[in-house]
Amino acid sequence: MKIGVYDPYLDTLGGGEKYMLTAAACLAKEHEVTVFWDNPEIAKAAKQRFGIDLSHISFTKNIFNPQVPLWERIFQSMQYDRIFYLSDGSIPVVFPKKLFLHFQFPLEWVKGKSLGNSLKMQHVAGVICNSQFTKKFIDKTFTIDSTVLYPPSTGEFSKNKDIKKENIIVTVGRYGRLSDSTSFKKQEFMIETFKKMLKNGLEQWKFILVISFKENDKVYIEELEKSIKGLPIEIIKNADSIILQDLYRKAKIYWHAAGFGEDLEKHPELAEHFGIATVQAMEQGAVPVVLNAGGQIEIVNESENGLLWSSQEECIEKTEKVIKDKKLWEKLSNNAEKKAEEFTVNKFCQNLSAIMQ
Repeated sequence: MKIGVYDPYLDTLGGGEKYMLTAAACLAKEHEVTVFWDNPEIAKAAKQRFGIDLSHISFTKNIFNPQVPLWERIFQSMQYDRIFYLSDGSIPVVFPKKLFLHFQFPLEWVKGKSLGNSLKMQHVAGVICNSQFTKKFIDKTFTIDSTVLYPPSTGEFSKNKDIKKENIIVTVGRYGRLSDSTSFKKQEFMIETFKKMLKNGLEQWKFILVISFKENDKVYIEELEKSIKGLPIEIIKNADSIILQDLYRKAKIYWHAAGFGEDLEKHPELAEHFGIATVQAMEQGAVPVVLNAGGQIEIVNESENGLLWSSQEECIEKTEKVIKDKKLWEKLSNNAEKKAEEFTVNKFCQNLSAIMQ
């Protein structure tokens, strides 16, 4: 089959982009796959960031660019057997043999039941969500029954038992500024939480934040760097897959806080929609201590393969608990590795191929 893949945010190289490019790489094993993007150099940047082999994928003119006439977009789309489209709420007017939409997060502001969207949905062969959390809201918005296909841990981080774990807490995420001057991944909150732990007497531990960001957010990263001066806290900027692999292997604990302090009933999009970085950390034996919200609860089972918290005090309490109790850490670490096996790239590819039939 001839399959086209489109992600409007491809140049941000975030979790959604890893999902779509992994999907493209999976499908390219048996089909002719094209990514709609005007700058083919994105393939090099994606390989460096994610370690995904895109050598069997071609990049072609972005027919979804607003400057492309509608008639041309429709004509070009008709040349494809399948198009896999990451939606930001929009439903494209295209006519491949089958159109599949992918949603990465809730879209409460979209009028999914409007006449226009209802008509467009009639041409959609299937809708794929990245978690049960996302599905719950997407199904309600568009009155549909979508399919959940969890993001894969692409296997670029091989295990190495010879590398010893260190007293490191790590968090990984893109920096995104919210209207209240906080960040989507709550990097500021986690820094303040670790500072409290230091004041409480924590010694010989280090907190490392791996943050990817665009140039226009550089000033906010500089503010974070000033706030941690002289402390056992480090910010690693725009790390490649090699650096990430080293950190995941060494870290004992993984933190995640997206959605903390937000009204997630009114704004579910501010929760973590899934959290593949959590899975990758677990794959290397890091124990997740994460917010009890969003897609994280589909990954972490309380006291089995990690710990869930709902307040800063609880985050500190549970983190200190796993720091002090070696047997607890070993149990959670071993079970975290086992849980991560549920999100392999092979399972992802098999399920995606079945959906795309």
